[in-house]
Amino acid sequence: MFMYTEEEGIFAVRTARKVVEFYIEHKNTPYIPFPKKFEENSGVFTTISTYPERELRGCIGYPEPVLPLKDALIQSAISAAFSDPRFPPLRKDELDKVVFEVSLLTPPEEIKVKRRKELLNEVKIGVHGLIVERGFYRGLLLPQVPVEWNWDVEEFLSQTCWKAGLPMDCWLDENTKIYRFTAEIFEEEEPRGAIRRKKLEH
Repeated sequence: MFMYTEEEGIFAVRTARKVVEFYIEHKNTPYIPFPKKFEENSGVFTTISTYPERELRGCIGYPEPVLPLKDALIQSAISAAFSDPRFPPLRKDELDKVVFEVSLLTPPEEIKVKRRKELLNEVKIGVHGLIVERGFYRGLLLPQVPVEWNWDVEEFLSQTCWKAGLPMDCWLDENTKIYRFTAEIFEEEEPRGAIRRKKLEH
């Protein structure tokens, strides 16, 4: 059962690109009339990748439903394009050489287990994204990441710990909180091209 229709997913991706293209020209955001569904609070990530290589060019978002989706989507698109500290800001001449992907998230839920090794049974590759949290340290990986890297669950947990700046085995520590979430992912097949719902194969 999907939370979002094909049309809503297509709208989200087109909006992310439109916002970035407008921002490059005008340094502000365009007026966009949003469907009612986008008034609801939701987590969202915008991912920008090079085309055709599909190498990461920027990815930032909101893991939790703290803003209406329409606001979170605009902010995540601008941040992915211009504020990802791993990359220089996106340039106008790159717009025809990148594809946009939007991940619409369910609220994170903490995974509670009696023995830490049981976490291996509570995470499904190709279904769940993960958040690892301990003190001020926090890291997130989207559901598509372990599929793209062909990780198993243990590697996925370890890499999310690493993303948080923690030791890779910190998921075995009872003081580390592990959250899972799911995402509906929509992506451009080519720059400004057709948009599809992404199916994660594993």
